Amino acid sequence: MATMVSAFPSTSSFQLPPTSSPSPPTLAVVSTTISFNRRKPNKTRNLVIRASSPMIEKETAETHRPDTFLRESDGVSSDQEEAGANSVRSRFEKMIREAQDSVCAAIEAADGGGKFKEDVWSRPGGGGGISRVLQDGGVWEKAGVNVSVVYGVMPPEAYRAANPANNGGNLKPEPVPFFAAGISSVLHPKNPFAPTLHFNYRYFETDAPKDAPGAPRQWWFGGGTDLTPAYIFEDDVRHFHTVQKNACDKFDPSFYPKFKKWCDDYFYIKHRDERRGLGGIFFDDLNDYDQEMLLSFSTECANSVIEAYLPIIERRKDLPFTDQNKAWQQLRRGRYVEFNLVYDRGTTFGLKTGGRIESILVSLPLTARWEYDHKPEEGSEEWKLLDACINPKDWI
Repeated sequence: MATMVSAFPSTSSFQLPPTSSPSPPTLAVVSTTISFNRRKPNKTRNLVIRASSPMIEKETAETHRPDTFLRESDGVSSDQEEAGANSVRSRFEKMIREAQDSVCAAIEAADGGGKFKEDVWSRPGGGGGISRVLQDGGVWEKAGVNVSVVYGVMPPEAYRAANPANNGGNLKPEPVPFFAAGISSVLHPKNPFAPTLHFNYRYFETDAPKDAPGAPRQWWFGGGTDLTPAYIFEDDVRHFHTVQKNACDKFDPSFYPKFKKWCDDYFYIKHRDERRGLGGIFFDDLNDYDQEMLLSFSTECANSVIEAYLPIIERRKDLPFTDQNKAWQQLRRGRYVEFNLVYDRGTTFGLKTGGRIESILVSLPLTARWEYDHKPEEGSEEWKLLDACINPKDWI
């Protein structure tokens, strides 16, 4: 998915709900539309948004990072059910902001000179985000780590794009209030022997009143971490998948095999009949477990990113490479672009809700290549990578 608040898997700072064929947005950072606040009806505007032309509030640049992007009303509630949901909102925002800080610090340390540029933004109706991008560093060509907290109203078509499995086809042409928060990151190294990494973790709620026609009130978690190398080093891939499995096994031994397959199925480039990379874990629409457990699980997964990825980078970032190696990396990046722009549901959601375009497309590499009818020589290292993308393997 090419989204980041990734509400979606691959692209922007937040990738929202279900992000792909199965699902997780890239972090596509989604934009809000009309301010919606059930607890303050005097501030609510009852507007009908046409699905083909949603109205969006423009983000506002901020000069400093606020302590929270949550609305003040999210901190207090007399309704115990709502109080629990709001508590999850608060703790999830805290988690993703801490994860952003720790990942960015690790990336800068490994890069040895590059620094993240930071943009902080807010929206009049509530919410906001922090977009960080390191570009043309010593190790990374482009590294984006974005967080966003979004209150909005999505048109029915955007709700269907985000969550096609949940009655989307029966929606009436009315807006659906939502809350979404997430972290989304894509890291593209310069060295073709160092793999690209994508991760995205998000929390989503439809904020419609209970029993609203066509838009049931609900919540779910989504996310995942996946590896996209241009060349296979089996020790690297095994290490990466082992860290994912260890994080999953702390909560449920069925998680890793289930979410590993989901990842292979999700990052599938249908028109190429191949996967974008060598997988990892991916999940979406996850709400059939205890909410507290899923919050802890998402936190564990986000906190495992550095352990899974940085040792691989340290081993590969300074390896010598040829022009042929670089050209192959560029071709694989072309596949990355194709998936994110054609199939990623997070990207689709972000674009249909008028999201912040720089955040939505931050997952794309600076450079990529499309060579006519390119076929690697059978048995070559390039062929081995392509074969593994066509035929997913069990790495551990």
